[in-house]
Amino acid sequence: MNGDYKEKWSRCLDIIRDNVGDERFKTWFSPAKAIKYKDNKLTLSLPSKFFMEEYEDRFLGLISSVLRKEFGPDVQLGYEVEVIGGDKESALNYSSPMRSNAVDTKFLQSIQHAPSDFLKASADKGVEVDPQLNPAMTFENYCLGDSNKLPYTIAHYIAENPNKSDFNPFFLYGSVGVGKTHLIQAIGIRIKERNPRARILFLPMRQFQNMYVNAVMNQKVPVFINWFQQEVDVLLLDDLQEISGKAKTAETLFPIFNHMHHNGKQLVFTCDRPPVELDGIEDRLIDRFKWGVTEELPKPDYNLRRNILKFKAQKNGLALSDAIIDCIASGATGSVRELEGIVMGLLTRSITLNRPVTLELTKDVMRHTVKSAPTSKPVNFDMIVDATAEYYNLSPDVIFTKSRVRDIADARQIIMYLSHDMTGLSSSAIGAKLNRRHATVLHGISAIEDRIKYAKDFQEAVTSIRLEINRLAKL
Repeated sequence: MNGDYKEKWSRCLDIIRDNVGDERFKTWFSPAKAIKYKDNKLTLSLPSKFFMEEYEDRFLGLISSVLRKEFGPDVQLGYEVEVIGGDKESALNYSSPMRSNAVDTKFLQSIQHAPSDFLKASADKGVEVDPQLNPAMTFENYCLGDSNKLPYTIAHYIAENPNKSDFNPFFLYGSVGVGKTHLIQAIGIRIKERNPRARILFLPMRQFQNMYVNAVMNQKVPVFINWFQQEVDVLLLDDLQEISGKAKTAETLFPIFNHMHHNGKQLVFTCDRPPVELDGIEDRLIDRFKWGVTEELPKPDYNLRRNILKFKAQKNGLALSDAIIDCIASGATGSVRELEGIVMGLLTRSITLNRPVTLELTKDVMRHTVKSAPTSKPVNFDMIVDATAEYYNLSPDVIFTKSRVRDIADARQIIMYLSHDMTGLSSSAIGAKLNRRHATVLHGISAIEDRIKYAKDFQEAVTSIRLEINRLAKL
C-alpha cells in the first residue's frame, strides 16, 4: 500500500478534475502533492494555510469520497503547508474525511452561534458573505434529458442573464431527490464564475428560519431584513415548504422579496409543491412567488436515469456494463438521489468485498436501496371528484360550475371535505382546483363535519364515496 500511495492520489485527482472542472482543478488541486502515507494517514503538501482552509470549507465532501474509494473507508487526511522562510508547518491533527457533502463554513457557524454579531458586522462593514455553493453542483455535472430539459433551460438562461427579469422569481418544485438543489446551485456557481463580485447566497429555508429566530431573540429583525436587502444580489432559497405554518418568518420574507425584486435582484426558490399548495402563508406572498415562472422538475425518465447512472459511475471511476445500467434504470424509478445511492452502494461493496461489480451484486444492493412499489396509488383530487360524481349520478364537469342545485352543492362540499381528509392538499389548493375562495372551502369542510354528526344518510354517502375512492386507488 505505501509504495503506491502517490499513484492512488493521482487517481483521486483524476476523479476530482472530472467533478470540479479544469479551471478549479488547476487553481486548487494541481499544487497539492501526496508526500506521506503511513498508518492509514495520508499527508498532502499544500502551498499555504489558505489552501488547507479551502479544502476543509469547500471541498472536503468531494475529497472524502474519492479518498475512501482509493484508500479505503478508514483513511485519514493531514496537511503540511509552506511558511515564510521556506520551512514547513504541519497540520497533522488527522481527521477522518468522512463528513457529509454539506458545506460547513464560518458563515453558517457565525449565524448559528453569534447571530447578532454576524448581522452587525455584515451590515456595518459590508463583510463578504460565503455564497454557500457546493463546487461540484455545476451545470457541467448536471445530467440533461427530455424530462428535465425545460427547467434546465430556464436555470441556464437565468445564470447567463442574471440582470434580466424574464424569470424572476424562478420557482422550481418537485419531489425529494430529483435534483432541485443541484440546479439552483448551478445558477449561483455560473453567475459567480462570470462575475466574482456578485453577492450570491444559497440558503436552506430552515437556516433562514433559524437566522430569523436568532434575530428576534437579539432584537435585530430590522437589521436582519436590511442585511438581505442590501448585501445580497442573488438569493437561492432551498426547501421553501419549511416556511409553511411559520407566519412570522413569511412576513419577514415579504419585504426582502419586494425590495430585491423591485431592484432587479434575482430570487430563486425550490419547494416540494407548487406555490398554490403552500399552506399557512398569506396570499400576497404566494402571489409574488407566481410573478415570474413556476416550473416542475419531474422524476427522471428511463433514458435520463441511464444517463445519470453512466455519469455518476464515470465520476467515481466505476465500470458498469449496459446490462447493469439497464437493471438499475428499470428498477430504480424514484429519484436522482436513489440512483446516486445505488452507485455509491456498489462502489462501497466492491471495495469492501474486493469484488467486481456484477449483476448479482447490483440486485443485492438494490434490494437494500430501492423502495418496494406501493400496493395502491396515493389518493388524489381527481379520484375524489370521480367517486363523488358517480355517487350523485352527476357529470364531473358540473361540480366546477357555479350551480347551487342541492345535489351539486352537496357533492362539491364532500369533495372539499374528503380532499382535506385524504390528500396532502391545502385548503387554498382545494379552492384553486374548484374555482372557489379559501374561505368557501373552510366553510364547506366545516359544514360536512357538522352534518356527519347527525345525518345518517349523509354518513352513508360519505362512507360509500370513501370506499369507491379506495377502490380506484387500487386499480
